[in-house]
Amino acid sequence: METVTNKTLEKLKYDLVRAGLIQYETLEQAQEIANAQNINIGQALINSGMLTEDVLIKFLETKLHTPFVNLEDYSLDPKCLQYINYTDAKRFKILPLFKIEDTLTVAMADPLDLFAIDRIVESAECTIEPVLASETVIQKKIDEYYPNDTTVGEIYTSAKSEDFDWRDELHSEDLSDLHMQKIIRSILKQAIIEEVHEVLFQRQDDGLGVNFKKNGDVLNKGTIPSVLTLSFTAKLKTLADLDPSVSEVPQLGKLNFKVDETALVASVSTFPTIMGERIFLKIYKPPKALNKIITNDTQIKVVKNALDIPGVILVCGSPLSGKTHVIYSLLMECAEKNKNKNIMTLESLAKYNLPNINQCELNENIGFNMDKASRFIEFQSPDIIYLEGIKTKEAFDYFSSLVYDDKTVIMEFLANNMEELRNKMAISDFETLKSIISCIIFIHSKNSIEVFDKTTAQKYLA
Repeated sequence: METVTNKTLEKLKYDLVRAGLIQYETLEQAQEIANAQNINIGQALINSGMLTEDVLIKFLETKLHTPFVNLEDYSLDPKCLQYINYTDAKRFKILPLFKIEDTLTVAMADPLDLFAIDRIVESAECTIEPVLASETVIQKKIDEYYPNDTTVGEIYTSAKSEDFDWRDELHSEDLSDLHMQKIIRSILKQAIIEEVHEVLFQRQDDGLGVNFKKNGDVLNKGTIPSVLTLSFTAKLKTLADLDPSVSEVPQLGKLNFKVDETALVASVSTFPTIMGERIFLKIYKPPKALNKIITNDTQIKVVKNALDIPGVILVCGSPLSGKTHVIYSLLMECAEKNKNKNIMTLESLAKYNLPNINQCELNENIGFNMDKASRFIEFQSPDIIYLEGIKTKEAFDYFSSLVYDDKTVIMEFLANNMEELRNKMAISDFETLKSIISCIIFIHSKNSIEVFDKTTAQKYLA
């Protein structure tokens, strides 16, 4: 995942201070948020309420002497879409509007991005005339104007069939540009029908193997022929907002699609191997209200009490037991009942956007890893923190110590059963953690969740 910047704002950010629109301290705080969340500084200023988008756009319009176009009230010439493909439009936040003779007018959120302008000139083979537009609206309009090339499409499983096979789509005579999307959609549909949450694409002698992982077993479901492999992986990466031209380094992206009118998300992880690129896809279902997951009145009361006090809430279970699903429900409960509290997350990838929660994605490419996050998150003064995938004793000890500063910390912990949890917690490295656990949520299966209050948990783990 590349670092997100806005070259226009980077060049003019101190002019915001000189113009009296923000204080220097506010600018520094926005820069810190931008670095942590891998967003540009303009987004950080707007998201945190330090500056409105209208004020920022008016400032840029005046400084750059570049006209502003309100895309909400604008109809572009559809013929111009051929000059900029979806990948570049998304990557550079640009939208072609109209062309007169040899000049293409393009709406840009970052008019001083010369690399983007050079890229358009090269592909469109014409002169570029940039105009200023809202970044949020540009992204919205990109999805609106490039619908058939940018979405997996809806998947309907009402007519479930044990005989459904994604290879029927592969072997169809469809020669349209949408064929790759249809193949991806068919693979996802078969995974949903078979209740599979992990799909692995791996190179083999005759092409790209399609494998479903279920209950620890990897089952081969067919092969995408070598002649289609590059087209398939490029389309999958594009849909996941990844760079299809990059295969030498790992990438992590997100695929959005609908199943029977329900919006789902899949993380898409690419990784280079000596056999070729390996792509791993993991499907996440949207979170439910907490009381739909934990239905026992006593247990739900224990969990809600734990959210109100300093301590560690430990969510445990086996791989694919639904730990992330339960944690997102916990976070939604936090945001609903604690609207004045600062709730933050540290995640490899935000599976769903949760309102009133500051979700932060780690980004190793710019050095924003768990170690760096742990050294800076305290400056954000969080009240409730969710941490994904802590592995080291140092990280456990550090985040456990935040409890002594009146923080509530939500952690996940891998254990196949209660006995394994007890054995793991018997290791001396977890002594500090055990002493500050306020609640344990153990997921035995999607229909069986056990909740332990502080007293019961500490007796069990002693």
